[in-house]
Amino acid sequence: MRYLPLSDHDRRDMLAAVGVKSIDDLFVDVPEAARLAGTIEGLADHASELAVERHMRGLARQNMVAGDVPFFLGAGAYRHHIPASVDHLIQRGEFLTSYTPYQPEIAQGTLQALFEFQTQVARLYGCEVANASMYDGSTACWEAIAMAGRVTRRKKTILSGGLHPHYVSTAKTMAKFTGDVLETAVPSLDAAPDTGSLIDRIDGETSAVVVQYPDILGRIGNLSELAARCHAEGALLIVVVTEPVALGAIKGPGEMGADIVVGEGQSIGVGLNFGGPYVGLFATREKYVRQMPGRLCGETVDAAGKRGFVLTLSTREQHIRREKATSNICTNAGLCALAFTIHMTLLGEKGLRQLAAANHARAVAAAERLTQLPGVELVNDSFFNEFTLKLSKEARPAVRALAEAGVLGGVSLGRLYPGEADLANGLIVAVTETVTDEDIGAFAKALEGVLA
Repeated sequence: MRYLPLSDHDRRDMLAAVGVKSIDDLFVDVPEAARLAGTIEGLADHASELAVERHMRGLARQNMVAGDVPFFLGAGAYRHHIPASVDHLIQRGEFLTSYTPYQPEIAQGTLQALFEFQTQVARLYGCEVANASMYDGSTACWEAIAMAGRVTRRKKTILSGGLHPHYVSTAKTMAKFTGDVLETAVPSLDAAPDTGSLIDRIDGETSAVVVQYPDILGRIGNLSELAARCHAEGALLIVVVTEPVALGAIKGPGEMGADIVVGEGQSIGVGLNFGGPYVGLFATREKYVRQMPGRLCGETVDAAGKRGFVLTLSTREQHIRREKATSNICTNAGLCALAFTIHMTLLGEKGLRQLAAANHARAVAAAERLTQLPGVELVNDSFFNEFTLKLSKEARPAVRALAEAGVLGGVSLGRLYPGEADLANGLIVAVTETVTDEDIGAFAKALEGVLA
């Protein structure tokens, strides 16, 4: 039986109170091309459970599963080995069913896990304080831009051309409703990041500069000079990290002067999952903690002097302050944050450094092998586990041809930046510890055939 509590009269009253004539009027901000007209093609109005299961299995068989073929996709989401103990522990009832702790006095276990998570993120990023997670990296990036505006009381933010275009798109969507001015650019196939041009564009009206580290092409730059220039003009430096494993090998952004560090935590503890759910990371300097969005768990002692955990500064949140809150996010990605914490705890500092070293070594081996092929040029001067190749042919059809040959051979820049002819031959290749010598050989053989 369908549960339809509202009558047509109820709906008319609600629409009138909102001030619109129809339900469709509530979706005017969604581009018309993205709206569904009518029913979904190929989907029956009704079917038996058995028929639906068969249909879904048939659709699933069309997927090329990451673990079944040589896999070199990255560009913000990475395939790493996740110990079986991570999945086992997060599926325990006390973790799997727990929600964000609105009643902290009875959620001590959840609060303690989140407190440990915050400690790990702060140390990883080289910052003084971190929150209890955001929804994902792209929304964390926007929250950092909004936070910088509150701190500096300015509206102009400069986004590096090396920032992931999906993060840029998310920021643009949100800025439409806040009046923030975003200066954006697209990357060029240069060996080094666009640090110099960013420094030249900073002025007294700049609220923040946003850079990715390593950037969308895998390039790694020293952020110290950029941070100094930002601070000289009263602006903040926001650094986005999409591959947290890299920080087991390279310096944390906070150590180079970054004011806010955000990113995606998916690489540690969270599988690819066809795009989600993921976990956003957010850290900053302690002096900005009252402007930081999201939940913050703190440690204290109870009346008997025993250690306990509490929610700290929660008055910033939407469920309490409504439109005056620092963010519309009033929860956290609790289960994914727990998976991150368990995996990070199993690794420890030594294990993370070893994992990072293994990633870099695998990537170097792949780059050396692939650049031996005619028509393949390495763009990067430096990289961690991800680099960009310039092919002699357009990369987007090459990626499709590689997939038909049974190799998921990277992400084409033409897909990320449609219409940018100068980037059409660029191919982003990610190589993690899961990649074998046989995988690299299969990729090289398939790419050689595609470029011939």
